[in-house]
Amino acid sequence: MRKVLLLGASGSIGRQSLDIIEQYVDKFSLVAFSVGKRSEIIPKILRKHKDVKHVYLIDQKKADEYSKEYKGINFYSGEDGLSEIANNADYDMCVDALVGFAGLEPALIALERNKILCLANKEALVSGGTLINKLLEEGKGKLYPIDSEHVALAKCLSKCRAEDVNKLIITASGGALRNVPLDKLNDQKASDALKHPTWKMGDKITIDCATMMNKGFEIIEAYYLYHFPLSKIEVIMHDESLVHSMVELKDGSLLVDYGKPDMHGPIAYAMFEANIDFEVKHIKSLDELKDCHFHKYDSKRYPCTELAKKCLSLGASKMIALNAANEVAVNKYLKNEIKFLDIARIVEEVVENQKILTNPSLNEIKEIDKVSRKAAESCR
Repeated sequence: MRKVLLLGASGSIGRQSLDIIEQYVDKFSLVAFSVGKRSEIIPKILRKHKDVKHVYLIDQKKADEYSKEYKGINFYSGEDGLSEIANNADYDMCVDALVGFAGLEPALIALERNKILCLANKEALVSGGTLINKLLEEGKGKLYPIDSEHVALAKCLSKCRAEDVNKLIITASGGALRNVPLDKLNDQKASDALKHPTWKMGDKITIDCATMMNKGFEIIEAYYLYHFPLSKIEVIMHDESLVHSMVELKDGSLLVDYGKPDMHGPIAYAMFEANIDFEVKHIKSLDELKDCHFHKYDSKRYPCTELAKKCLSLGASKMIALNAANEVAVNKYLKNEIKFLDIARIVEEVVENQKILTNPSLNEIKEIDKVSRKAAESCR
């Protein structure tokens, strides 16, 4: 049985991870979790999961209250709380479903401790891919992605030889604003951009879908996870979100992961360490998928994706700045402080001012993140 540390238990991926744990009680035991601001759900989780010994929440006052109520459970809060729970809990598997840069350090700690890391946190690889891959190359821990796109790529790549692959193709829905004319995009409020046509996700990732920054992040993730050059990673628009990603072989045929837009499958794939049954379609062309519609990716419409690709080609420090500025800009947009197109403008401004550093240490990553956030906050 795997003892699980679940980071981000109150978010969309976290709640669905709890579903998997509760469905397979003979395979997984929740021993530690974090909830961020949603401390009100802690009692419910503790009632269902009796093996929990460690809990993180943001509110220090609430943490003190829970400590008195639940004897024998260690409660953490504060800036270092996520690192502390990742260091102190006794677990075999860390499911990192945190949103944002906060997910990086716990991911590194889990790998350093030779744990299994099931990673849903895009920002960890975007900001710290060099450090994560260094640990994996040293034989520290194991990494299984949770993103549906990267689970799809893993499935497809497992059905072919690397030398037979022509390119990796990541599908993109285009988000809630995909049919809005370019000259009308700046009129779209956050409430409009949060109405994703096919997926139900958290606010931050839903806005990233609308700007397609998420696809830029996923290209970076694919680069670190599967070691294909940027020139062999492409994006294609796909309306229905039924094809999560695909691999084009050198003979022109395609390996395709096809299924409904639901994250339970990708989460289970990661938590079971890829040891589950799955089917990959081998087709000659996309025309065989009669219920799917595909369109060419428009680089001019999605400058955030192009900026992410540029950052990948320039070096780690640019990707750290990209992520930090994007988190700040998306938050501003969600609070209606800026317009939709300002997101890309702010991120690009911060990235352009960041010096190139190819192999930053964790402390250097933290400093670049801090400086980039401050710069993004000052942008109007």
